[in-house]
Amino acid sequence: MTQDDMKKAAALAAIEYVGSGGVIGVGTGSTANHFIDALAAIRGRIDGAVASSNATAERLKKHGIPVIDLNAAGSLKLYVDGADESTRHLHLVKGGGGALTREKIIAAASETFVCVADESKLVDVLGRFPLPVEVIPMARSYVARELVKLGGEPVFRQGFTTDNGNVILDVHNLEILNPVELERIINQITGTVTNGLFAQRPADILILGTGSGVKTLR
Repeated sequence: MTQDDMKKAAALAAIEYVGSGGVIGVGTGSTANHFIDALAAIRGRIDGAVASSNATAERLKKHGIPVIDLNAAGSLKLYVDGADESTRHLHLVKGGGGALTREKIIAAASETFVCVADESKLVDVLGRFPLPVEVIPMARSYVARELVKLGGEPVFRQGFTTDNGNVILDVHNLEILNPVELERIINQITGTVTNGLFAQRPADILILGTGSGVKTLR
């Protein structure tokens, strides 16, 4: 079974959590795309979806799924998205695709956050995947210096602008032993929009596609 097959299996398993009526939140990335494609088959069951990125909004529309603004949708019953890393405590690193801020907003507004991933994303300690930090452009150098003080090596993501018009610093060589605390510390650096740690609001359910089938962690 390929990595893509595992992602697809996890995404298909998440369809079970889609109830009748209401609006759901949908994330960004390759695994989330598999979920969107599967959602198309049952699109009549929901009123629409809140998209975490412009790319996700386009894919939803292509499948005939109405895209709803979060301000109009109110609180969401369900949010489904992938992750770049996850621990067994369901603390995540997200933002490889650059949509971390909108993803974090939708996660905060959702009752249940289902994370879908392949087994390679499960780690004992977060930090092997560089931690994305979304930054106001004028604060880029200042925030980078502050991140160095925390022991990280920030690298400016060249040629990339977020859907919010900001830039991303990918922080390498962090061993994230206390993700809840580090999430708070980085978010307090002036000029930071948010960072890719989803620990203060972790996933509620992690669906992992593995070589021996789908596994669910709660």
